[in-house]
Amino acid sequence: MRFRTLTILWPSFLMAGVLDGIVFSLVDPADSQLVRFAPDVSPQGIYTIGFLVFWSVISCASGMTALLVVEQDDDVAH
Repeated sequence: MRFRTLTILWPSFLMAGVLDGIVFSLVDPADSQLVRFAPDVSPQGIYTIGFLVFWSVISCASGMTALLVVEQDDDVAH
């Protein structure tokens, strides 16, 4: 179970970092509409919130994929 959890969380962590870099290289958190909803959050806080949201969404998608994978036994005829 631990191995499966790590095989879901580690790649999703890496891809969340990539997605965070892509999104925030195109969008400046200080100029975005997010400042209107949370005016006292620093740009670093917005980066962190964005990363955690990206990580959770990608982890959920990877977890759903892992649930849908049908593991085959060696006994099954090829």
